[in-house]
Amino acid sequence: MTEQSPPRWASETFWKKTAIWVTGGSFVLLVILSFDSMKQISAGGPRVPAYSVINKDISYRFDKAKQRYQPTIGEDAPLFGKTLSEEDAEKLIDHGKKTVQAKNCMNCHTLLGNGAYYAPDLTKAWLDQGWGAKESREQMMVNFLLDPEKNARTYGSNRKMPNLDITPQEAEAIVAFLKWMSSIDTNGFPHNFIALGEEEQ
Repeated sequence: MTEQSPPRWASETFWKKTAIWVTGGSFVLLVILSFDSMKQISAGGPRVPAYSVINKDISYRFDKAKQRYQPTIGEDAPLFGKTLSEEDAEKLIDHGKKTVQAKNCMNCHTLLGNGAYYAPDLTKAWLDQGWGAKESREQMMVNFLLDPEKNARTYGSNRKMPNLDITPQEAEAIVAFLKWMSSIDTNGFPHNFIALGEEEQ
């Protein structure tokens, strides 16, 4: 009686080759998905507007077709009364982002859902109703960053931001960064957030 050889799928060689092919295929797929993700999150893409969007009015409204909240870009509304080129807007926003990192804002705040939960999420801070009116918002934000104690907005929580020795230039750059961040399509996060100026709509 002749001994039958095991089926191909049961051999050690088959599984070694399969492991190599699956690992190689997964690596290629990961590279492709990484490039696609970079495209999706780069400024100027479909979900993350170009930096010069800070020259426009930005709001946050419920989209009935998509059944979620999303940013809306409106008419011209230059930040601090200056219309910036794409390059200048990028420099200003980059300065603001680096200042936020240098001052370790994520020790207390969250940005795009990442960070700590002691203080408010800053994803849509530019659109917060707490600033009172669109006309005074920019200056109120700058004043708050320059002197949080004097311009505290605790709303009964008794949590106050410390003075971080932010310069006027850094304060304006942070405001630019927060305005740009509010224009990012975050798939409806935060939900049920009513933007400044949208209360009556």
